Formats: sequence, structure tokens, C-alpha cells
Amino acid sequence: MYPINLDIKGKKICVLGGGHVALRKIRTLLAEGAEVHLIAPEAHEDLKGMADAGQLIWHKTVYQPGMLAGKGYLLVFCATDSCHVNEAAAAEARRAGALVNSIITPEDCDFQVPSRVCRGDLMLTVSTGGSSPAFSRLIRQDLERNYSEVWGQWLKIQAGLRMELKAKVTVSKQREALWHSLMSERLIDLIKLGKLDQAEEELRNAINSFRP
Repeated sequence: MYPINLDIKGKKICVLGGGHVALRKIRTLLAEGAEVHLIAPEAHEDLKGMADAGQLIWHKTVYQPGMLAGKGYLLVFCATDSCHVNEAAAAEARRAGALVNSIITPEDCDFQVPSRVCRGDLMLTVSTGGSSPAFSRLIRQDLERNYSEVWGQWLKIQAGLRMELKAKVTVSKQREALWHSLMSERLIDLIKLGKLDQAEEELRNAINSFRP
């Protein structure tokens, strides 16, 4: 698998199946701004509510061949409880140029959705290639315990410091060399301890004292 983060804002994505798995997928997709199309004759009550609110487009029917062709879907999630339906939909989606994720046959997926922990702009992901979602979840829980919201707070502070650095050091090679030297084990230790003010002060002092 080749790891990649996709910007799916405004992209058309199809989910087949209206159960709990589909609900979990769709919540994440909507949070990232995707245009979600749901194909299912029945759906979880929460999905019905999303459709009523205009958050997704619900095609209230069973999957039929031809429903995915020419629709411009970037991703297709096959989340029905029927292997036959999932396989048929996956084949059609691929012919239409979409990437496929199937809940029943992970070995036949074009992509996997990793477990993730988000702390502001910091995203930590865990994947076992579909071999053990439970183990991915275990590691994700460990990351949740060890990476608090302080990491997201630090990224906001760091973004401001980087802007200060760009204003002071105009030569890109010098700027990048200094910035890389500031990304140290000491910085990590200060963030872990929640000493963001001290970390900010030390980086700012290093920036202000820099002489080309």
C-alpha cells in the first residue's frame, strides 16, 4: 500500500449499504467535506436524518449494474452485507475509474482507511493493511493517551514562528537549515511536558539571534 492523504472536499464519493459501517464511513467523509451519495434501500436512522437535512444524497434503492458508471465518483465504499453485491459494485466502480474499499474482502481493496488520531493539524495514522483492524484500534488508543491536544496547540504556535522566520531570513537555504536545526529532541520533550511557552521562547530567541 502507498500511503497518501487525500483532500476530498467537494469530491463525489459513493457508499453502498446503509448499516453501522456505512454510517461510520459517512460521518468521516462528511466531516472532510465530501459530496456523499448513499445507495441503499434502507438506512440507519442517523443516515436518514442526514439525508433529510441535505447532508448526503440518498438513492433509496438496491444496487443495480450501471448505477456507478459515468457518475464521476472518486471513491466507492462497498459496505453491504452481500458479497455478490459488493463484488459486482466494486468491478463496475473500477471500470469507471474509482478506487474501491470493500468491508468484506479487505484483500481486494484498492485502499485502506487507517485508524487515526487528530490533534489539530497533527494527524497520526495506523494501518495493518486490513489484516487486523482490532490491533490498529489498540495502537490508536495508545496514541490517544500519549498525544494530547497540546500537540495541536503547538502546531498553531509553530506556524506563527515559521512566519517570523520567513520574514527575518530571506535566503531559503539558510532558513530551512535553521528551522531543521530547531526541530530537536529537546523540542519534543518540552511539548510532552506541556511547556509550550518555554518552547516558543527558545525557538523565537534562536530565530532572533540568527546571523546569516
